[in-house]
Amino acid sequence: MPNDPTVLIPHYLSDDARASLRSALADRLPGADLAVTATPPETDDRLPDAEIVATVRLPDDRLDRAERLRWVQSLSAGVDHFDADALESRDVALTNASGVHAEPIGEQVLGYMLVFERNIHKGIAQQHRGVWESYGGRELRDETVGIVGVGAIGARVAELASAFGMEVLGTKRTPETAPEAVDEAFGPDGLFEVLSRSDYVVVACPLTDQTRGLLGEEAFRTMPSTGVVVNVARGEIVDQDALTAALQQDRIRGAALDVFDEEPLPADSPLWDLSNAVLTPHMAGSTPHYWERCADLFADNYERYVAGDLDGMTNRVL
Repeated sequence: MPNDPTVLIPHYLSDDARASLRSALADRLPGADLAVTATPPETDDRLPDAEIVATVRLPDDRLDRAERLRWVQSLSAGVDHFDADALESRDVALTNASGVHAEPIGEQVLGYMLVFERNIHKGIAQQHRGVWESYGGRELRDETVGIVGVGAIGARVAELASAFGMEVLGTKRTPETAPEAVDEAFGPDGLFEVLSRSDYVVVACPLTDQTRGLLGEEAFRTMPSTGVVVNVARGEIVDQDALTAALQQDRIRGAALDVFDEEPLPADSPLWDLSNAVLTPHMAGSTPHYWERCADLFADNYERYVAGDLDGMTNRVL
């Protein structure tokens, strides 16, 4: 295997993101052959020589052009924007950026829970109306959080929730590997047990064929009326129509959503007008440290790749 494979960072990233990632990688891998493209034609020109691509997506038409491709590093935790079957058929390795988002998303989830527990959203709404009306608040230490998908992000949520004294439940494909911060771990078949006992349900699992539409009408009927849904994973994991109906009918207390079926959220979505919904524009993973952390992960995997240790690469999906 060559010691200097060409690494392509294509135009799918913003100008600032490409520059930040290139600078961070140049510091960590000074001998690497880094190609950075700013336009689709430039990407098309460089793809045939690229052995490694670090990107957020790689459509099939461009994948077909990447004749020498051996490894794709997803710059997001989710890999649903990649054609896994096509990559696997060509024996191309795929790794994701799981763990890079854990800190900012963990803090975002904690913030959502504090908003609902202390009724901060009510205060903000009253402020906009110029209304002074007292209301009460609760404490997180009295509550239970159920984490659907205790991966890197779910584990950090568990640590933060535990620090606040919350009871932590979670689902995981291998529940025996759940971190100590999870008080009770269940396999996928324990989802409804977790839902029935949780004041906050945090969706942190990847989008797959098995998780698409995982939380629907039955899930919201299983949750207690005091329950709040927090989705920081993918919009398609939650049946948005069923969730909207549950919120409109006050069958659950609320929802904090960073991801949606369609993004941007359409202007005619009823979610905009619901006082028991907190909406953010898919920004939970944002942090000034993002590209530095991506570069750390990529550099470690690059060294393993060059050494021929593909099985030892972190976050390998394929």
